[in-house]
Amino acid sequence: MTSRDSSTTAGYAAASTATAPARALAEFVAGLRLSHVPVPVRARALQLMLDAIGVGLAAGRYPFAERTLAAATQLGGGGTGSVIGHRQRLSLRDAALVNGVLLHGLDFDDTHLNAIIHPTVACLPTAFGMAEARSASGADMLAGYIAGMECAIRIGASVKGAFHHVGFHATGVIAHFSSALVAGRLLALDPDALVRAQGIAASTAGGVQVFLEEGAWTKRLHPGWAAVAGITAATLAGGGFFGPSRPYEGRFGLFETHLQAHAAKVDLGRITAGMGSTWELTETSIKPFPVCHFLHGAAEAAIRLHRELQPTPGSLAEVRVRIPKDTLPIVAEPAAKKVAPGNDYDAKFSAQYVVATCLLKGRMGLMELEPEARNDGVVRALAGRILVEADPQSDYPTYMSGGVSLLTVDGRRHDAYVPVNNGSGARALDSEGIAEKFFAAAELAVPHARAKRIHDAILALESIAVAELAEAVRID
Repeated sequence: MTSRDSSTTAGYAAASTATAPARALAEFVAGLRLSHVPVPVRARALQLMLDAIGVGLAAGRYPFAERTLAAATQLGGGGTGSVIGHRQRLSLRDAALVNGVLLHGLDFDDTHLNAIIHPTVACLPTAFGMAEARSASGADMLAGYIAGMECAIRIGASVKGAFHHVGFHATGVIAHFSSALVAGRLLALDPDALVRAQGIAASTAGGVQVFLEEGAWTKRLHPGWAAVAGITAATLAGGGFFGPSRPYEGRFGLFETHLQAHAAKVDLGRITAGMGSTWELTETSIKPFPVCHFLHGAAEAAIRLHRELQPTPGSLAEVRVRIPKDTLPIVAEPAAKKVAPGNDYDAKFSAQYVVATCLLKGRMGLMELEPEARNDGVVRALAGRILVEADPQSDYPTYMSGGVSLLTVDGRRHDAYVPVNNGSGARALDSEGIAEKFFAAAELAVPHARAKRIHDAILALESIAVAELAEAVRID
């Protein structure tokens, strides 16, 4: 070792003793045992996995999935890593990349509303890939997933939605850190190495929201790319690669560089408060609609008005939609683009299109995002007349509140308001509702018998090997 190498290592050792967020997260992840996690929390974690894998199976029939898989195969060739819903096997990192795209590609995956991230896709591609690669038990995979979920949610909650305000997709940023921690947990890294892994992840964390301008596919890529980066970071850290010990709050750390003027509002204490006793993942919401979660309250309000009134464009003199103020730039502006979505991703992020569809059809599912539905002239005409406003009553980000107000041509006013969106808080989907959503999504790709086998393997994960789950989700 050269003198320069010696001095660098010593400097890191001194820095790593600091009680900073990276150190606290590292100690939590390294020390977590599944027996520490209450049974209801473990059960909820399995339900979140079930929901995600059902959505991932459904995603396999879309062009973005086919093209991602083809590119990954071209880049890396074969391997031993399983791809959900496909027979191909890829290298560890390539399989994690594709699985991340599948799980997030339909934007139908879970969201922690207070953190404003999609936590399962920030953790599951890495947990599954690493556990399979290491021939781990399902219990080990579950522990790694739970550890990552708690970390991802807490980092997201600490910034109070600021990533979105400055043009970053929060999941695309935070998933680099949670993936590094999940991978490190499954590699059995010690806290020092887990700190290094987070420091390395800080140099790859990104995910700009420019996809909103064109409905581009890059948002779909963010969790999978983060899984690649996290696995790489943890492996480098395990080999002694030197990474910074203050990746979050350092002078040029994540919060200063990404949030800039918003950095002063970050609540560092939120990252570690109650860690190990308050289980944040239980507050993760499962989506009933495959569109941006910001729109769920308004979509539900519009469906209520459809059922009450059966409105037609000719019966409506005015339509006003109320959504959280901070979400307007993402899902309502610029209005000229939102009223005529060019593809399914445009439609998922359009308050005008989603509310018009719900008012006229009384539903918002995957079929309402297909080209025939998006190009429906009647829906588009109504979307062009919708006014979207800030909701002064909103309980955002605790809930995705929203409302719709109609003035009919006979001069009557009709209002519907949803303070707590379906799938969240006291209205969380129960096990029956989650299973119903899983089978509806999974059976777009596989027969019921195969879907049942996958369902049973996920819910039995604590008592089986990950190899058994991998065999179930591969479709030969």
